[in-house]
Amino acid sequence: MQRTDLPERPDWRAKAEDLGFTFHSMYGEPYWDESAAYRFTLRQIEDDIEDPTAELHQMCLAVVDDAVRDEETLTKLAIPREHWDLIAESWKAGAASLYGRFDLAYTGEGPAKMLEYNADTPTSLYESAYFQWLWLEDQVAAGVLPEDADQFNSIQECLIDRMAEIWPGGGHVHFSACKGSEEDRQTVRYLEDCAEQAGITPHFVFMEDIGVDVLGRLADADANVIGALFKLYPWEMMLRDDAARDLAGAGCMIVEPPWKAVLSNKGLLALLWKRFRGHPTLLPAFFWGEANEDLPPSYVRKPLYSREGDNVAIVRPGHETVEADGAYGAEGMIAQSYTPLPVFRRPDGSEVHTVLGSWIVGDAPCGLAVREDAGPITRNLSRFLPHWIAPS
Repeated sequence: MQRTDLPERPDWRAKAEDLGFTFHSMYGEPYWDESAAYRFTLRQIEDDIEDPTAELHQMCLAVVDDAVRDEETLTKLAIPREHWDLIAESWKAGAASLYGRFDLAYTGEGPAKMLEYNADTPTSLYESAYFQWLWLEDQVAAGVLPEDADQFNSIQECLIDRMAEIWPGGGHVHFSACKGSEEDRQTVRYLEDCAEQAGITPHFVFMEDIGVDVLGRLADADANVIGALFKLYPWEMMLRDDAARDLAGAGCMIVEPPWKAVLSNKGLLALLWKRFRGHPTLLPAFFWGEANEDLPPSYVRKPLYSREGDNVAIVRPGHETVEADGAYGAEGMIAQSYTPLPVFRRPDGSEVHTVLGSWIVGDAPCGLAVREDAGPITRNLSRFLPHWIAPS
């Protein structure tokens, strides 16, 4: 794995705007960054990232199968007791999942190590699936990259195929995100486009505008019944909403399904280590306060429900503790063995810490995202850089 400085496409900002990638800059800072790209070999992709991702996914499903049958585990995960049946029944019914993203630490020698699983509401989807593929095609055409350069990226094709499997024969599906986030809205807009290519008729509704009709069914702002819903809204919040009591009887198919509440929880890391202790893709992890004889002196403390690195702390003897602010932690925490992210130096001399995002759609690994952050905790100001596979 190499970080290589490359010339930017002179028109990429105009292309981004034209294509709806309006969040290429966020919070006054660049988000998409094509002044450099990450170069991988095919062996690294297949052996160190793709195969471990497939195995991790199956391990996660095994953990869900255990968790939904065990009240102690559901309690440790801080999942509201009144919704345990909803979660368990969705699992037993085989409720379909669309996609997720494993965040991995990888130095170029494998296998990659799992940091966490964004199983419920992962973003960086459009830029992973489409915009970085467009970058590859443009840079090959410009002679910046060799003609046989490739990319680990079949995300869009897999999304379309998976939607056709989830909703065979098409039909109407509502897509939803919360108000106030351009990134979330554009991510859902991209999924709506994929749905249309799968023969589905999408309808958008903001989460805040979803209600319940007199028959207990979910309905949009125009009183249309919502029979199927993709929601970019986390289960840990949804299950604590006042309207959550209506979900079990609403007759609505929700994607991601309720059983994803087990996987979108950092407690998953402790459950994985307990069940698959010593697996080469896993780092030792434990619920906070439990016996942790395998946990080394350097570790990372993570809230069960943390997003964009909020309230994550890196503890290392002899070093100042690095801790991100935020509003999480009261629900519980886990401790995970610390593994450093690879550090690269930019032309201006600044250092970046690099994390990989390995996408899975249905049960298939299908793509890669690369993000950089100035610090060792990947936050909301991290940058997305494209990647390519060098010819053998």
